[in-house]
Amino acid sequence: MVAVVATLATVWLLAALLTGRRQDLLGVAMALLCVLCGTVAGVAVAAARQRGTESPAPDHTVGAADTEPPNIDADTLETLGDREAVRALRERYRDSGAG
Repeated sequence: MVAVVATLATVWLLAALLTGRRQDLLGVAMALLCVLCGTVAGVAVAAARQRGTESPAPDHTVGAADTEPPNIDADTLETLGDREAVRALRERYRDSGAG
């Protein structure tokens, strides 16, 4: 419904711009409103298409503890630039029984 209304508004504004040939502030405002309505129509159509092809969300309850990454605090994030620190972090994570 939103797409239809926005498309009609876009067509009406475009027709008014082409027939009126306004070259003042009102013409610029109408052109910007035409672009805005066209964008709204495009987004509404894309949302309607996506709603129709949406797949159900996967169930994360089974095996979720095995696939989640370890919690990383701010101090660990600071050291991620150092390759040796990253390697040590990965080995510590593997040795803790998660791998």
